[in-house]
Amino acid sequence: MNNRRSFIVGIKSTILLSKEKKFLKKYKPWGVILFARNIKNIEQTFKLTKSIRKIFNDNKYPILVDQEGGRVNRLKNIISFDNLTSEFFGKKYIKNYKEFKFYYKLFIDKTSYLLKSIGININTVPVLDLRIKSSSNIIGDRSFSKNPKIVSKIGDYCIQYFLENKIGTVIKHIPGHGQAKVDSHYFTPIVNKSLNYLIKNDFKCFKNKKTLFAMTAHVIFNKIDQKNTVTHSNKIIKIIRDRIGFKNLIISDDISMKSLKGNVKENTIRTFNSGCNLVLHCNANYKEMEIIGKNSPLVSKFIIKKTSQFYKVLS
Repeated sequence: MNNRRSFIVGIKSTILLSKEKKFLKKYKPWGVILFARNIKNIEQTFKLTKSIRKIFNDNKYPILVDQEGGRVNRLKNIISFDNLTSEFFGKKYIKNYKEFKFYYKLFIDKTSYLLKSIGININTVPVLDLRIKSSSNIIGDRSFSKNPKIVSKIGDYCIQYFLENKIGTVIKHIPGHGQAKVDSHYFTPIVNKSLNYLIKNDFKCFKNKKTLFAMTAHVIFNKIDQKNTVTHSNKIIKIIRDRIGFKNLIISDDISMKSLKGNVKENTIRTFNSGCNLVLHCNANYKEMEIIGKNSPLVSKFIIKKTSQFYKVLS
């Protein structure tokens, strides 16, 4: 664990390429994230995750996926979850709470079973962003509700049910992406709400969450920090730590997204300087991966401690 570096990386295909094997051996990222491009079927994916873990000689090595259901379904080559959106579960929670609990637990139990079958041990859910009517559809039906209390409560169930299945969770996009009017994959969202408003609404969804991981929003909160997205803002990372009270590992959202305006090296260094613990890079661009590997520090004692806690969850 001590010789790993503080970043998470994506890979190109359904098998590890020889240069990717060399990369993993040389730079030793903290974790690997998979996407639909990596997942053809159960047997193939399990072989892939096994080959990754063999490099690290660690059968608990962190392998992540974004498996939300609805349109964010990285398992689409295995199974369809098209109708099972967060919005669906949010509406069910209001309409029939008893049915919601039954359906939602079943959904997470079956998702967990699939993830474990293919060797994945961290799912980057729940999305705790509010559903805001006039905002970009990048969140949309990925949100449980416009009501912070409902978002927070369903988030608690999500974390609890995955934990019962020994799958780690990543709350996102801390401290809230719901107000964003543009998609941060392509543009930099700027939110003009006051800190007081955000604390009572968007930020409230992320309080008191019993998860070891959180992922940042590439959003500028103009009334708090005019220049920097959350990922690059000391001020907002401090709010996440002190006001929201999240004390565990903070992972950046994908630093190849267009919301961040620097080059890969700048974006990597600034992410660590702001107080994020792990840098996430998803597109499997080998040149970018090398830059991130070279500019990511060895894991800190804090990361080692939190990773050990995560490994205990898996036991």
